[in-house]
Amino acid sequence: MTRAEARGNFVRIDMEDHTCTTATLDLYREALAGSRTRAAAGGPTGSGAGGDAVGVVLQAYLHRTLADIAALPERANVRLCKGIYVEPPSVAIQDYGKVRRNFLACLEALLDRGAYVGIATHDDYLLRESAAMIERRDLAGDRYEFQMLLGVTEERRDRLARAGHRVRIYVPYGRQWYAYSTRRLRENPQIAGHVARAFFVRLLRG
Repeated sequence: MTRAEARGNFVRIDMEDHTCTTATLDLYREALAGSRTRAAAGGPTGSGAGGDAVGVVLQAYLHRTLADIAALPERANVRLCKGIYVEPPSVAIQDYGKVRRNFLACLEALLDRGAYVGIATHDDYLLRESAAMIERRDLAGDRYEFQMLLGVTEERRDRLARAGHRVRIYVPYGRQWYAYSTRRLRENPQIAGHVARAFFVRLLRG
């Protein structure tokens, strides 16, 4: 963290399957406490939106997520997604409609706690409802952002940007970009379908 802060960078601690959730959140709290202590002492801070140098990811389909939000530090920086791992019913909500409802409940709870939220979804319904929630709250643009994959649902992304919302585009890169992307697509067939459609649309336009 100190090396990232010295370079003005932001670190997002990603989330894996449910067996890693507790350890990941413990690591996040420890890293955040250290970062905020150094910032209070006049040290360098990261460049993440929301002010902190470190953030974490929460998955809305886990039964535990609302309780995890209640236990987060105030003004946390959180990327909220639905979740992509195949989890047992004892751990994760299985019904698609209920996952959507829990996503919105988690978003509401995060905003209530003053969190900076990265709303990470390509789901039309969730995009509309999240934007409506932001409008009802008259939320400042520095309190949230929408996060989407490069090349996926670009028209929806552009509509959000034109409406004045901050939109962050997610681009895997580096030497292991292909292996990483292939793994993520296997884990999330719905996103794989989005990517395939985007590819063929670009091909036809070209």
